[in-house]
Amino acid sequence: MCGIAGIYHFHTKTPQAAQTVRAMAAAIAHRGMDDKGLFENEHLVLAHQRLSIIDLETGHQPMSNEDGSAVVACDAEIYNFQELFKDLKARGHTFSTSSDTEVLVHLYEDLGLDMFNRLNGIFAFALWDSRQKRLILARDHFGVKPLHIYQDKNRVLFASEIKAILADKKVSPTINKQSLHYFMNLRYVPGRETLFEGVERLLPGEYAVVDQQGLHRKFYWKMTRFGGSQVTEASAIEGIRNHLQAAVSRQLVADVPVGVYLSGGVDSSSILAMTHRDYSQEPIDTYTLGFNEPTDELEDARRVADYFHTRHHPFSLDPKPLQCLPGVLWHVEEPKINVVQGFLLAKHAKCFTKVALSGLGGDELFAGYLAYQYMKPSEFFHRWIPSSFTRGVLQLLSKHLRNSRRRSKNLVLDEYRRGGHMLLSLGDKCQYYAIVRNVWDHNPYMWSHLYGPRMLEQDLGRTRTVFESYFADPHRSFVEQALMAEFQTKLVDDFLLNEDRVSMAHGLEVRVPFLDRDLVSFATQLPISMKMRGMKTKYIFKRAIQGIVPEFVLHKKKWGFAFNPYFEFQKDLKEAAQRVLTPRRVKELGLFNYDFIKKVLEHRPHPRLRWHYFTLWMMLGFHIWHDMFIRNSFSGPSFELDSYMG
Repeated sequence: MCGIAGIYHFHTKTPQAAQTVRAMAAAIAHRGMDDKGLFENEHLVLAHQRLSIIDLETGHQPMSNEDGSAVVACDAEIYNFQELFKDLKARGHTFSTSSDTEVLVHLYEDLGLDMFNRLNGIFAFALWDSRQKRLILARDHFGVKPLHIYQDKNRVLFASEIKAILADKKVSPTINKQSLHYFMNLRYVPGRETLFEGVERLLPGEYAVVDQQGLHRKFYWKMTRFGGSQVTEASAIEGIRNHLQAAVSRQLVADVPVGVYLSGGVDSSSILAMTHRDYSQEPIDTYTLGFNEPTDELEDARRVADYFHTRHHPFSLDPKPLQCLPGVLWHVEEPKINVVQGFLLAKHAKCFTKVALSGLGGDELFAGYLAYQYMKPSEFFHRWIPSSFTRGVLQLLSKHLRNSRRRSKNLVLDEYRRGGHMLLSLGDKCQYYAIVRNVWDHNPYMWSHLYGPRMLEQDLGRTRTVFESYFADPHRSFVEQALMAEFQTKLVDDFLLNEDRVSMAHGLEVRVPFLDRDLVSFATQLPISMKMRGMKTKYIFKRAIQGIVPEFVLHKKKWGFAFNPYFEFQKDLKEAAQRVLTPRRVKELGLFNYDFIKKVLEHRPHPRLRWHYFTLWMMLGFHIWHDMFIRNSFSGPSFELDSYMG
C-alpha cells in the first residue's frame, strides 16, 4: 500500500502549494518509505509515498498514460490487473511498467468514469484528467482503503490520513462534537464525518469530481441487500470454496513474500488453507498475538500452524500494553479501544514480510457474530409487537429502569438494566440493534451521567438515526438487516479503519480476501437461512471449509481479537486513567463527567463492568487525542504515555 496527499485549487495555485503538499506527504511517510513523487500543474499538486509490493523497480508514482493526459497517484492493489493489462494491451495501449497502478490511467482513458465496473481490488486514488481539467478522487467498493477530504472556498485538500490535512497550517483542527457523541456510543465514528470538524471521508463505492465549479460526489456502486437468491446447499458450498480460493490466489500476487495473520479460528484458518494450496512447495509465514489472558488463542493458532507446517511467529503483549497508546492513537486518529493489539501484531509481522492476509470480513459476510444469537430469536416479537406499544407501555417501564439506576450505586447492576432496555425495545428493530451494539443515548439519565457541560449544551442527534435506513423495510428479516448495517458501518468505520492505520503505521500491507469483489457478490446473495441455521452462526461457511481446515477449528469457541476489559483494567487501564483523567483536567476540558470516572475507578473490579471499562478507556484515549491533535495544534506529538499524565 501507499499514501497519497494533495491540494486542488479552484483558481491558480499559490506559490507555497508544493511546499505544503510535501509537508502533507511527510506526515504520512510511514505508509510508504520506498519511494516518493510529486506532480503539479496550475491547479493541482499531488504527492505519493510508495510502499513497493508489485514492480519494485519501475512503479514510480504519480504515473501517467502514454500522452500524459491522465496522471494517477494511488493507495491500491488491483487484484485483476493482469487480466486488465492483457485486455488493454490488446486494444493498443502501451505500458511502460508492469505495475497494477498503470492499468488505472489506461482504463480511464478508455472508459472514463465507467472504469470502476472493471476493477476488483482495494484502492483510494487521485487521478488528474488534463483534457477535461478535472480531478477524480475515488474509494474502493467496500471501503478497505481510506481517503479524506477538506474543502474551503479556495481549495480541496485530500489525503490517505487526516494528519496529512492537518499538516497544512491553514487548517485549524476543532472537535466535531456530533461525531464525538456517536463515538462514545458506538466506539467508532460512522459514515462521512470524522472527529475533526470539516474533515470528511469518501464513502465506500464513491467518487468525487473536482473542477473549477466545485466538488461533486457520486456513487459508482452500492450494496442493495443481503440474501435473496435460491441456491442449493451443495451449490453454495462449491461457490464459497471456489470464490475463496480464487480470492486468495489473486491476493497472493506480489513481488515480496506474503504471510498470514492466524488466530486459529475459522476465518484465518480457511485463508491459510487456501494459501497453502498455492504455496504448497514452501512454508508460509504465520503471525499470532497473545494477550496474556485466559482467552489467549496462541495454542489454537499453533495447532493450525503445525497442521499446515508453517513458519509460525507467535508474540505476546507486554504486561502493560497501554504504554504505547499515544503512538497508536497518533496513527489511528481516533481514541479507539482495542487497537493496541493490531498495532503490535503489525509491528511484529513487519519483521518478516511486507504483506499479510487477514480474515477480516468473514463474520460480516457469513453471520459470524454471537450478537446474531440475540437478534434472531427476537424476530417474532419485532414482527408482532406494535411499535406504538413499544413507544408507550414499554417506554414507561424503561423509565422505571432509569429511575432505579439513579437510586442504586452498584455499577454491576447496570449490565442487567441494559439487558432490560434491550428487551423493552422489542417491536423496534433499530433500537434493539443499537442497544446490542452498546448505544446508550436512548436513556436521558446517561447523558448527564457521562457528559460534562460542553457536551450537554450541544443539540446532538441520537445515534439510532445512523441505522434507521437499514431497518426500515418490515418485510426483511432482522438478521439480514443487521448484516447490511454491520457491513456498511462497523466493518468499514471500525475494523477496516483500524486495520489500515495500524498496519500502515509500520509500512505493512494487509489484504482482506473475504472482501474480494466476486466473493462478496456471491456470498451476499446466499439466503440468510443458510448463514444462520437455528442458533448456529456461520453454518454454510463452516460446511464449505469442512475437510479443508482441521476439524477442531470448526468447533472452536469464538473470542474475537480483543482485550478483556476486566483484565486490562487491572493491568494498567486503572493506573493510566487515574494519572491522565485528573479532576482538574477533566473539568477544564468539560466534555465528560468526572463523577462517572471516579465511580468506576473506586469500584471493586468486576467482570460485569465491561461497558464501564471500555467507556473509561475511550475517555482516557480522547484526552490523549485532544492533547495530541487539538491542544498542541499538531506540533511534535509525544508517544510517551507519561507525557499525558497530570
